[in-house]
Amino acid sequence: MRRRHLLALAPVAALAACTTQDGDPQADPEKTGADDPERTGEGRAEDPTDDGQVEETTEPPTAAELLLQDLSARELAGQLVLVGIAAGTEIPTAVLTEHHAGGIFLLQVWESATAVDDTVAAARESSRADLPPLIAVDQEGGEVRMLRGEAARRTPSAEELGAEGPAAVTEAYTTIGEDLAAHGIQVAFSPVADVVDPDLGDANEPVGGLGRGFGTEPEQVGECVTAAVEALDAQGVAATLKHFPGLGRVEENTDFSAEGIEDPVTGMDDPFLASFAAGIDAGAGLVMMSSAIYPRLEADVPAMFSSVAIQDLLRDQLGFDGLVITDDIGEAEAVAAVPVAERATRLLEAGGDVLVSADPSITGQLVDAIEDWAAEGPEHEQRVRESAARMLALKEDLGMLQR
Repeated sequence: MRRRHLLALAPVAALAACTTQDGDPQADPEKTGADDPERTGEGRAEDPTDDGQVEETTEPPTAAELLLQDLSARELAGQLVLVGIAAGTEIPTAVLTEHHAGGIFLLQVWESATAVDDTVAAARESSRADLPPLIAVDQEGGEVRMLRGEAARRTPSAEELGAEGPAAVTEAYTTIGEDLAAHGIQVAFSPVADVVDPDLGDANEPVGGLGRGFGTEPEQVGECVTAAVEALDAQGVAATLKHFPGLGRVEENTDFSAEGIEDPVTGMDDPFLASFAAGIDAGAGLVMMSSAIYPRLEADVPAMFSSVAIQDLLRDQLGFDGLVITDDIGEAEAVAAVPVAERATRLLEAGGDVLVSADPSITGQLVDAIEDWAAEGPEHEQRVRESAARMLALKEDLGMLQR
């Protein structure tokens, strides 16, 4: 997705204007003295239509910019939460009608195409008509496929695809994109851009042990990530690079453990970051932050709460200006000790945008925390608006918003 990223941080009336002035040729570099007619105006024919006024042109506001100005504080806060809906369950009414969640993602294994379509339709019906929900799903291939059976075709694991090369990745991710688009799902929580440490291999539980990585060499993984992002984009589906800055050197799975989730190697100039850079260059719309800890970036701080990881490394160094989301903060053991409200505010303080929660029951607490934090002062309010603007920009890029 070659996105035209948006940061609608000011009222529409204050949008920047472009200015031009007609009739002044550029100065001649060969003649710049005081008697140069191009500096004095002598010897230049008068333009009868030139009244000396500066012509101003203003770009019309985008649909996302207009909508941003129309949202209440509660709606702005709600846009920064994505809520997991388990197979066989219904969307709790308050998630979209009261808390105005930015969207949902499908959890566990969905084999019924009808069940998927009904849930997507219910999400749309419960949302504000001009603010449709973002729908996402973990669909990587191999073991990590939330859509199966009649809901989606089988695709190989990243490990299998990486061994075959980018052409195989393109074929598999074209299939994934087609299947998601057919159900009105706009975002794939894939591809995995983590480079597996060859010394760990399958002992790298979150990636290598599940066959979720394309390989152990950054350039090769980057080529596969690029192929995946571009194949999804061709089907109108946004790709999510995960799990930044990489889970390939972590032994334990952050979903199930708060121990053994430190990566002592990854730093600002680590070669394993190349695969993420490749995915960013390919146009990925989202990046999912890891909940592991990287002492060389920021000691004792999960990456999703680290301003060094998000702002300094991902945004400033790698140039990503799209939507930064968390890994699960609802049920993951890695952040279980962090109070629910702090999970929201720490992400925003670090420069991240959207919380992903596998537990629908904490949606209200998360939105309350964001809304209360924004009310503490103009800087916090602006920070929330900035993230909401990114969410709306993504929705507009995906064709979800109407002017």
